[in-house]
Amino acid sequence: MQKILVVDDAALNRELLHDVLRDDYLVEMAEDGEEAMRKLEADGKGTAALLLDLNMPRMSGFDVLAEMSRRQWLQHIPVLIISGEYSPEIENRCFEMGVSDFIHKPFESSIVKNRVRNTITLFGYQKRLEQTVEEQAEVLEKQKHIIQMQAEQLKASEDFRRLMMEYSAAIMEVETRLKALNAEFSQAYKRNPFESIKSRLKSTTSIYEKLERRGFPVTVESIRENLTDVAGLRVICSFPDDIYRLAELITSQDDIILRMRKDYIQNPKPNGYRSLHLILAVPIYLSSGKKHMNVEVQFRTIAMDFWASLEHKLKYKHDTDNADEIVERLRACADSIEMLDYRMQEIRDQIDQARGRLVLR
Repeated sequence: MQKILVVDDAALNRELLHDVLRDDYLVEMAEDGEEAMRKLEADGKGTAALLLDLNMPRMSGFDVLAEMSRRQWLQHIPVLIISGEYSPEIENRCFEMGVSDFIHKPFESSIVKNRVRNTITLFGYQKRLEQTVEEQAEVLEKQKHIIQMQAEQLKASEDFRRLMMEYSAAIMEVETRLKALNAEFSQAYKRNPFESIKSRLKSTTSIYEKLERRGFPVTVESIRENLTDVAGLRVICSFPDDIYRLAELITSQDDIILRMRKDYIQNPKPNGYRSLHLILAVPIYLSSGKKHMNVEVQFRTIAMDFWASLEHKLKYKHDTDNADEIVERLRACADSIEMLDYRMQEIRDQIDQARGRLVLR
């Protein structure tokens, strides 16, 4: 039988509550806050609920709540206030201090029983849920630790280090060719088709997790065969037509193989994401001969990259109450950015046409 503690300086109130609850609970009583604290200190963990009066001599109900909060007992013991107070200010203050419910005087036996039972039940559900979450967090932390250890073992492999060197060489190869095209455009057309290039190699942990998630073996050969985004470049262009011009030029080179093309500019993702993705098989030249390595190249305008960067940060804000509204606003921003890109492109074309007329004159 669960134990509850009734704290009230009025003996009549204590006896009334004892008579109402004794068939369902082991009822202990205290006549003031100091006695209640002694009983809780002796066996707080064995107390299923605390029924607490507010107005008591020496140590009031508010003092008891403050002390329980200081000792972090409110996390383990639900408190129901038994009081004749009907003031919203008093009730709000109690709830802010961590109280679970109110039982108002004079007592109605059915209401007392229902509120005590519901409070104990709901508090129990909450604690079990919290325990489950903690256990799952521990499991995830252990899994993360295992993944990190196994990823470190993979990283220490000579074959893995060589593979990463080959991917680095492939990145340099694509970067060199794009920079050559950029220099040619600068010379011929007095402007550059892209603003910047960012490159990255996928981390060992990310590689391991992706292979595990997709059910592939964690081996060097499996990385080579099953992952296409270990080596990546992001090319930031000023205008949308520069994206397609560069993509066409790089893929038309006779020793580069186009493995995959995903056009999220013409066909944006549901969240509004826009970018042109290419998976290229790029030749690298080693002492052992030539081989092709997969490289993922993403082409974006400056505006598209700005949106994608902010969206990536915002989507991890899990405590947002109005997530659906934010998603919709982000999608609207993506549409506005697309309009801006093409308007700026039209302005550039107007300027180029005007320069052409001046040259002809």
